[in-house]
Formats: sequence, C-alpha cells, structure tokens
Amino acid sequence: MNSRNKGNLAEDRACEYLQKLGYKIVERNFYCKGGEIDIIAYKDEVFHFIEVKSGKNFEPIFNITTSKLKKVIKCSYFYMKKNMIKSAFCIDAIIVKDDIEFIKNITL
Repeated sequence: MNSRNKGNLAEDRACEYLQKLGYKIVERNFYCKGGEIDIIAYKDEVFHFIEVKSGKNFEPIFNITTSKLKKVIKCSYFYMKKNMIKSAFCIDAIIVKDDIEFIKNITL
C-alpha cells in the first residue's frame, strides 16, 4: 500500500473519530498554493483545521514540523478568507496509530 492510501485510511479513521465526538466534517484535503489541510471540521462555533499523521514504527507527531505548521496556518487563513468566515478557529493534530490521539490547538 502506498503512502497516499495509508494517509487516506488514517484520515478516514480520524473523521470517524471526530464525528463520534460531535464534529461536523466540512471538507477534506483542502489545497491552497503551498500547502494542504487534511480535515476541516466544525464544532461549538469553532473551525478546526486538522493535520493528520500516522505511522507504526516511529512517532508521527515529529512529522509536524514548523514548516508544515506554517503551511497549515497559511492555508487556514486562505480558506477563511475565501469562504468569508469570521468564526473562531484553531489548528489541531490527530495522530493515528493503534489508537487515536487528538491534540487540540497546536502552535509554533
């Protein structure tokens, strides 16, 4: 299985997890110039821009680099401007291994 397929499976699991927690999945794989947001979700009047990482033989959290986070932030602002969103928002991460870890409001 290639890495894109593995990534899609991890994102599917992350979406199911979020929906069980009451999040509405707004969009997946939103691309903008220079970056991508894996999942855009909404709950309690807050937009969540979510980076999903997975892996078995390493800690996937370490793949969320400063550079990657800057790209997610840039795309988040672009998405909000494009859709005229004035709501609160945050950047989150979901780590998918055997279990799922939801890390809310990550920053640089």
